[in-house]
Order: sequence, then C-alpha cells, then structure tokens
Amino acid sequence: MTGPAGFAGLPDLALRGNGGSVVAASDESFAARENLIRPGRPGFQPHTFGAKGQVYDGWETRRRREPGHDWAVVRLGMPGVVRGVVIDTAWFTGNHPTHAWLEACALPGHPSPADLLAADWTELVPRAPLSGDAEHHFEVRDERRWTHVRLNIHPDGGVARLRVHGEVVPDLSIWAGMTIDLAALRNGAMVTASSGGFYSSAANVIAPGLARHQAEGWETARRRDGGNDWLVVRLAGPGMIQVAELDTANLVFNAPAAARLTGVDARHGPPGDPAGWAELLPRTALRADEPHAVRLDPAAAARTVTHVRLDIYPDGGLARLRLHGRLADG
Repeated sequence: MTGPAGFAGLPDLALRGNGGSVVAASDESFAARENLIRPGRPGFQPHTFGAKGQVYDGWETRRRREPGHDWAVVRLGMPGVVRGVVIDTAWFTGNHPTHAWLEACALPGHPSPADLLAADWTELVPRAPLSGDAEHHFEVRDERRWTHVRLNIHPDGGVARLRVHGEVVPDLSIWAGMTIDLAALRNGAMVTASSGGFYSSAANVIAPGLARHQAEGWETARRRDGGNDWLVVRLAGPGMIQVAELDTANLVFNAPAAARLTGVDARHGPPGDPAGWAELLPRTALRADEPHAVRLDPAAAARTVTHVRLDIYPDGGLARLRLHGRLADG
C-alpha cells in the first residue's frame, strides 16, 4: 500500500462519468455493483433500512457460507495504463471484506461477460488486508494497456468505491482520416499545466460529456493582479485543428470576457520556449452560459501542433474545450 502521491491528478479510467461500467459481479444482494464507480465521495444516512437491510452507497454482497470469494468486473470507460488504485470501504465497518486484490485484462471489441470470465487475467494489486471505513491506496507499476479490471474481495462484504487512476491509451485507428476531438481526455489528451483551479480543476475542461454544473468545469478565483488565467493541453496526437469549441455553460456571472488559443509542435522545440508558439485563435469575446464554436482561419488550421494553450481574460473558467481536427498521420 502507498499514498496517492504517485498517481494524484491522473484521471479515473473506471469512473461512470468517463464511460466505465460494472459489467458483472458474483453477487450484489445488499447493494448494487454499479455504485462502485459512481462519482464523488460515498454518502451515508443512518437508519435507512430497506427490505434487504441498511441502505449503503456502495457494493455489498451477502454473507458467504461456502468457500470462495466475491468479485466484480469493471469495463474501463477509457482503456489505458493503470498507475494507481483506490479501494474505499467508506461506511462499511462490521461488514467490510478482510482482503482484496485487483486483476486486469485487455480484450478487443465489445466482449460479453462470458468472454471476460474466460479471459486471461493479470494481477495488478496483490492480495492485501482491508480495514473498515477507510481508503486504501495502491501504486501499480505495469506499462501495459488494459481494457477491464476485476476487483476480488475475500470472503464477502462491502466496498464503497473503486478508483482506477491512470493514463488514457485509446485505439484511434478507427478515426484514421476523420475529424476527432484532439483535446478529448478519452482520446488521450491531457491538461499538463494551468494557472490554477481555485473552485474546480482545469482538467475538467476535456472530460467526456457536458458539464452539468459549475463544479464539473474549470473555475478560477477572482484575479486582483492584472494578469489572466490559462491552461495547456497536450493533444491526443500531433494534429491540425479546424474548429474550436469554447463552452461557458453554467458560468452565468463568472464566465471570462474573452479567450485566445495558441499552439506549438513540441517535436521541434520544448513547449516552454515562447518563441515556438503561434496564434491559432485571436482574442475572442465570450458570452456567459453559452457554447461558442469557432472555425479557425486557413493558416491556423493548416498548422500541426502537439500542445494548445488556452488563455482566458481575466479569470473565470470554462465548462468544456473541444478542438476538432485531424491527426497529422491520419
């Protein structure tokens, strides 16, 4: 077991909001398996009893009276390299498992539960003891790409959340020659730097789907120094951007007044060298709580870039940033 420092900030590949799904489980008599990958901290309200007992915000199996152990198989919404795992037994005190371990496999296409149960599984987290009502952090040192994980608990009991943090490694071959979102997290993009995110993380701007509220976007503090806020996105691959979408949804009174995009091809010089950056979208006025789709001029759209910097003026935030274009090798 280790602390979360080694994988802090990496996306949760299994999160429901990132497309993950619990596709099978050995049992879910007391609490549904789908709760394992819900967003947010687990909740608990005492003395909320249903027909099957106390209601838990997690996955809970029956008391096992025969040899063996319980398990749940999770399809990663974003396949990739796993760097760290969190097994959270929040609120499970007298009914948590004594031990857990995690396995992974990589299968192409859309395998059925039967296909997955017959797959070859590789151990990522060895069997480790669990305590009740606690987060357990495990660092993973394996460079292979995985599509599914299997959480094993012994002998039975409840786990509130499973977090599988890592680096997204998509298969983009299906998009060869087509337009894709070069800034999408699920396509392998990553926010590598930002001026900060006082209220919510800059990494949110490239998350899948639409932001349902301000906390699911990026929001900074109010600036008092005359400067402006910014973030840098490493694209899914070297590519040419044709259309930029800057969405200020939910930012009603705290949207930026304007935004600007610049880009650099880091294959020909370090991103830290200001001389390598070129303007892709000049400073453009933004309105509150509104999506803005802007077509780049031909010269900017013909430029191959690996990183894009978004500057917002002077502060505020953005719900989503989408950069539609083509991979340079596609």
